[in-house]
Amino acid sequence: MILLRAKDIDFEVTYINLQEKPDWFLEISPHGKVPVLSVDGVPLFESNAIAEYLDEMVEPKLHPADPIKRARNRAWTDFVPDFAKGLSGIYYTKDASAMEEGLKVAPTRLAKLEEALATERGNDGPYFNGETLCLVDAAYAPFLQRFAFVEEKLQTGVLKDFPLVQAWSDALLASDTVTGSVVSHFEDEFVASLKRRGFYVGTLFEGASAAAE
Repeated sequence: MILLRAKDIDFEVTYINLQEKPDWFLEISPHGKVPVLSVDGVPLFESNAIAEYLDEMVEPKLHPADPIKRARNRAWTDFVPDFAKGLSGIYYTKDASAMEEGLKVAPTRLAKLEEALATERGNDGPYFNGETLCLVDAAYAPFLQRFAFVEEKLQTGVLKDFPLVQAWSDALLASDTVTGSVVSHFEDEFVASLKRRGFYVGTLFEGASAAAE
């Protein structure tokens, strides 16, 4: 969604219930995951593959022109799952004790990204490569957005030792390209999911998700 918006591509969205995935969706998504992009009836799946396709086919190019820089961007995009686990290990937890354990792991993942922001771009940003949104930004933004939302309740302060990551997150969440890529009731749906899955942070949002549930 972020890249589609960044490239001003016309598109239609079909939302599904991930708790009860319809058969038609499972037929086009071999891994059973979202997103899936249908191009002239041909389904493309996995976020990175979709992003690469869009960047190859539609201007403006959001990958760096330099092949070395482009390869290093791809490598940092590949780090997203590890990074995401570091953050979700804080709030996808059943109690405060488990959250504290997650807080011990997250800094190691954040430190790697802090170093990348300090060394990869050679400028003050605000995005991963500089002034223009790129595929790395699009890959990390959803996870930073979710963490920023729950951090308002958790108040862990885990990002205080990583000012570049914090500034990057702030810049991404100040972009309508990023924030407009989710449904208007995203926060209610997210809270409802946290509650349904029995996560500790969900208890801090009492009454916030009645409409979604």
